[in-house]
Amino acid sequence: MLVKVYGSAVFGVEATTITVEVHMDKGIGYHLVGLPDNAIKESSYRIAAALKNNGLSLPGKKITINMAPADLRKEGSAYDLPLTIGILVGSDQIKAPDVEQYVIMGELSLDGSLQSINGALPIAIKAKEEGFKGFFLPKQNVKEAAIVAGLDVYGVENLQEVIDFFEGRGTLEPTIIDTRTEFYKTLDFPEFDFSDVRGQESIKRCMEIAASGGHNIILIGPPGAGKTMLAKRLPSILPPMTLREALETTKIHSVAGKLKEVGLMNQRPFRSPHHTISNVALVGGGSYPQPGEISMAHNGVLFLDELPEFKRDVLEVMRQPLEDREVTISRAKFTVTYPSSFMLVASMNPSPSGFFNDPSMPNTSSPHEMQRYMSKISGPLLDRIDIHIEVTPVPFEKLSDDRKAESSVEIRKRVTAARELQSIRFEELPNIHYNAQMNTKQIREFCALDEQSKQLLKTAMERLNLSARAYDRILKVARTIADLDASPQIIPSHISEAIQYRSLDRDGWLG
Repeated sequence: MLVKVYGSAVFGVEATTITVEVHMDKGIGYHLVGLPDNAIKESSYRIAAALKNNGLSLPGKKITINMAPADLRKEGSAYDLPLTIGILVGSDQIKAPDVEQYVIMGELSLDGSLQSINGALPIAIKAKEEGFKGFFLPKQNVKEAAIVAGLDVYGVENLQEVIDFFEGRGTLEPTIIDTRTEFYKTLDFPEFDFSDVRGQESIKRCMEIAASGGHNIILIGPPGAGKTMLAKRLPSILPPMTLREALETTKIHSVAGKLKEVGLMNQRPFRSPHHTISNVALVGGGSYPQPGEISMAHNGVLFLDELPEFKRDVLEVMRQPLEDREVTISRAKFTVTYPSSFMLVASMNPSPSGFFNDPSMPNTSSPHEMQRYMSKISGPLLDRIDIHIEVTPVPFEKLSDDRKAESSVEIRKRVTAARELQSIRFEELPNIHYNAQMNTKQIREFCALDEQSKQLLKTAMERLNLSARAYDRILKVARTIADLDASPQIIPSHISEAIQYRSLDRDGWLG
């Protein structure tokens, strides 16, 4: 007897339907084919124990199981449940005439209970696309899969519940989540708020500009100046995610298995990896590719604290994803692509001792040591960071000031208004949503300058010895400042403010 049960494999952030074909014949044996990895090959032991502990048995016949398409590598223990159901139906231990209308995934424990799986959301999306009636998966993952409307999603705790459902004995009900209600919860009460920050008004203004245009930013200052504190509050002023962005982000976290008991993500991610991170952990990859930190930060913020302490080769592999906003990982037999459209926020001390440019502290680093320290960050990487700002320590008078600072919710209103202007401006350009994504052609079109602004920019570039690469960055930032002022034109005051935010381009900054 031949039985077909359907599962799914996840490659990158997309799922592919897998057909589990179970054939029973005379003889004794258990043959599993279709490029399964070791975790799937070991499933026979888990299945035998789970069946025994639930009053069933592995049939004493020749069992041949094919996982089609047979040339696609299958990996992970999530195929235990479809294999088990296929064996039970194929050996006539249960009747399930409509089993082919469902996608079934789950890892079995020896007592028949189910463990969580990765990638439930992309699997549910694919099942809906291909017209399946429902999806059985472990209860721990049901919230993320139930986001998909038009598909019956059943969260099950053990093997017996699935058997009871197919035999008409159970009272299993599909999980239903109101995606929009879930999405709009807890938006106005950020954990980290700008109202907690005393002083640093110029840095807050800089953060507001960065958030409005999606610009990458680097904060340079001595220890204790508040760089990390400010960076952690940046997500609280970013515009709320759209439903499309929320689905994209949730998909990546689902594939990485980071969504336990969570449905749709409605907060922008904030990732802050340690400086000992490897390049595979940062950009993704491995023998079985997984998304890295830059993809986990998609539609959110990636914070690299103490940038020069990161290994140079780790920072260099980030250059291409910063430009393309996606990362492609190639292996001999397949290629996967993960989205990685994030805001990079970096911080660094200006010297090994940390106190260069701090008038209250002696500078104990020699110019040679400082040059070597700064050279750990390559020019091409700095080229992709639009805003460089120096952070100085807050004086005692401002620290002890009891007046309440402006809250993140108030700043976010201005940021959202500026982003809406950009959405209208770029509505006919499918891959551009905010100013930081403009290329040279769009900069020439949308950042036209009057004669006075041109002259101001020319004078600044000559006097401060700004590099050529600073030119486009200044225009992008000036366009964002103009959007915050709701100004259709860039005026000289916008240019002069943007010029201030290129500290590291100034010739002799260390001299």
